[in-house]
Amino acid sequence: MDWIELCKAVWFGIIEGITEWLPISSTGHMLLFNEFVALDVTPEFYRMFEVVIQLGAIFAVVLLFWHSIFPFQKPLYDPRRRKTGLISYLRLDIWVLWLKILVACVPAAVVGLLFSEQFEELFYNPVSVALALIVFGVAFLVIEQKHKGKRAKVNDLSEITFQLALYIGIFQLIAAIFPGTSRSGATIVGALLLGVSRTVAAEFTFFLAIPVMFGASLLKILQFGFHFSGMEVAILLTGMVVAFVVSVLVIKFLMGYIKKHDFKVFGWYRIVLGLLVLVYFGLFAK
Repeated sequence: MDWIELCKAVWFGIIEGITEWLPISSTGHMLLFNEFVALDVTPEFYRMFEVVIQLGAIFAVVLLFWHSIFPFQKPLYDPRRRKTGLISYLRLDIWVLWLKILVACVPAAVVGLLFSEQFEELFYNPVSVALALIVFGVAFLVIEQKHKGKRAKVNDLSEITFQLALYIGIFQLIAAIFPGTSRSGATIVGALLLGVSRTVAAEFTFFLAIPVMFGASLLKILQFGFHFSGMEVAILLTGMVVAFVVSVLVIKFLMGYIKKHDFKVFGWYRIVLGLLVLVYFGLFAK
């Protein structure tokens, strides 16, 4: 077993766990890191790996928000409760939330299934990633300045309507087309523009990632096939497990951070990273 490649997978997992949830683009960071510490794998495996590793991050959301997303739960005792049997275990509010999440997934799912390969060919390059980093970094700064001191219109997940969910999904579509935008960054920016509070925007973004990332991972695995070598399995599992552990810590940090701070620091970080990507690939890349 090649321990050096497993160590690289650990670092990829750390980067994925941090950048998947902070609105700073996991694609931009993966692109830079792979330039310096590339895995010794085939190009086909790496394209699959950089998507499927995100499953580790998704399992962190499932763990941390299980009570908020699992629609079958034992009801609290209430002598006035009339529903009994299996129906009493149904959480109607969570079922409605999942319907809204699925509605929000429609734009990216449809366009992604039809044109994902074309978008990767056109936009998966350092210049496109850097420009997306910078543009959405500026967007964070502008939106936060514009909303400074204003009270959000939507302060609870239950207040997100189906129409609002669809609009947020359209912003997610931008991330599906342009790597470097950051899926979480795009949906959070969109939600803030639509009057959603930072906390609710972040939570809805987390939940929205579950079907999106499961679907994208399944698609990549099917495209790659199931002919994994033992080393490839070890690399993939290592990256996923590390991404899971790091994601748990990062999500907890982010939910505490945004209760007292805005997203401006992430906007500045994106701009600086985008400029670094442009400079590096403009000067040193072959």
